[in-house]
Amino acid sequence: MIFLDGSQGEGGGQIVRTALTLSCVLGAPVQIENIRAGRKPSGLRPQHVTAIQAAAEICDAGIEGAQVGSRTMRFEPGSPARPGQYEWAVGTAGSAPLVIQTVLLPLALADGPSTIRVFGGTHVPGSPSGHYLRDVVMPVLLSMGADLEIYMDAYGWIPEGGGSMSVHVAGGAQLAGLDMRERGPIERVFGLAVGCNLPSHIPQRIANRALNLLETMDTPLDIRPCRTRSISTGAGIFLAVEYANGRGGVGVLGRKGMPSETVAEQAVTELLELHDSGAATDEHLADQLVVPLALAQGPSAYTTRAITPHLATNADVVRAFLDRPIALDAGKRLVTIGA
Repeated sequence: MIFLDGSQGEGGGQIVRTALTLSCVLGAPVQIENIRAGRKPSGLRPQHVTAIQAAAEICDAGIEGAQVGSRTMRFEPGSPARPGQYEWAVGTAGSAPLVIQTVLLPLALADGPSTIRVFGGTHVPGSPSGHYLRDVVMPVLLSMGADLEIYMDAYGWIPEGGGSMSVHVAGGAQLAGLDMRERGPIERVFGLAVGCNLPSHIPQRIANRALNLLETMDTPLDIRPCRTRSISTGAGIFLAVEYANGRGGVGVLGRKGMPSETVAEQAVTELLELHDSGAATDEHLADQLVVPLALAQGPSAYTTRAITPHLATNADVVRAFLDRPIALDAGKRLVTIGA
């Protein structure tokens, strides 16, 4: 049994998700205490409970403490991850991408294909968006040897949720390490400006402003307005930048009283800061790469815009499960794994 303190480091829900992923892959039972102790409200939230239930289903795990508000949980896998067809619903606007993130690697490494569908929030504060998972994380996993496809079925915004995402995973992945210390030349910037249950001029204005601000970049631009409908109402822009050997993404959610142009300006400012940093990954991708690269064959190294507390905490959780060296160099903004 591996014991973790859920209040360590950044102290968020990522500790739970990373532990679940590694527990499923390695067959190692884990107990986590003081879950989100410093957050308000503390303990498990609905998306964490759904992630626990999803992980338990794919590997026949015994679980304790999987209730909203619980600050202690135990997870004991009963079998390797089983490929199959799965559906899970958060039941709120809790993050569907974070539930997918939890089971994606175990199913990618399983011995057959899987299809999953998760219902909940797809574009919510404090979580990677569905577009980020599809346009930033997935291409890097593909380059490592995973075979998967991610689809946005319906948008889910706070507070109603009502979104859904589908994932097809081939299974049988043989993950290989990556060298992303140098990102190479920029190849393109692409993305969507979305308005859900809103007039068409809103996503159009967001897209137009982003294109105008990015005209100085010497690269192809493809930012499209998208008007759609769903149970919930929302708006935002979701951009990805692609380099020869690097990737990053940003997303900004609109809110009532926030001009469309301001939504675009905030996203473009963040994208340009990433570009000017020279890093091969943004800080969120750097965080999400720790687990797959720690499980991959061979050493890995990549630069990132910043070594965040979130990244450092994630690395600590991985070290509890795997005897692989993980070094974080804040001065060089460099992550090395297995080197």
